[in-house]
Amino acid sequence: MNSTITFEPIAIIHSGYKEKFGIPRQPGLAGSMTATIELLPPCNSPDAVRGLEQCSHIWLLFIFSACVDKGWSPLVRPPRLGGNEKLGVLASRSPFRPNPVGLSPVKLEAIRIEEGKVFLDVSGADLLDQTPIIDIKPYLPYSDIITDASFDLAGQIETLDLPVTFSADAEIALQQHTARLNQPLQQQIEEVLLCDPRPAYHKNKPEQREYGIRLYDLNIRWVINESSVQVNGISIDQ
Repeated sequence: MNSTITFEPIAIIHSGYKEKFGIPRQPGLAGSMTATIELLPPCNSPDAVRGLEQCSHIWLLFIFSACVDKGWSPLVRPPRLGGNEKLGVLASRSPFRPNPVGLSPVKLEAIRIEEGKVFLDVSGADLLDQTPIIDIKPYLPYSDIITDASFDLAGQIETLDLPVTFSADAEIALQQHTARLNQPLQQQIEEVLLCDPRPAYHKNKPEQREYGIRLYDLNIRWVINESSVQVNGISIDQ
């Protein structure tokens, strides 16, 4: 038996997530974030997506391309467990895996054929910009939803129950960049920050450390305290 299997990407994703830090740890948590999947030859044919328009959602199988050269370990420290407890890598969603393959369900918003190229517009994707996609499959509601499924370590969505506020300068920049990007930027920022992208070992600390995430071409600076998530600045990333 051949122990080596080679996959060629069939598509690449264009998304507003420009770095790993800040990407929600599961798909669907930032549903207002949109992305575009560009099919690559020889799959960039309208015939390859014939009938896909009947799907409300699709599965994306992709490569954790930013982690390919980072290796893996049998034990990982999932953020959900505070970054201290260890768990088997196959019992986790860690991107550092024996084979760095990810799986995400996303909402299919539109299929576009432009200048002989095929594009899929999706929402809710948790993929880094330029991530290679190795397969696309229809989401089947009758079989892909398992109503009695359970996993005690991850029984519910974990998000912050805090208001997101914007400084005066950030509010001005927010309006400017919302118009420029033609995106619901406030909603997108709120969804991403309420997923609490901070490293697990930084949480529950009293100091108000300022963090930055890259979204589109923006650098968004923010802090989390006991009463709110405060966005201090929004500027073009240099």
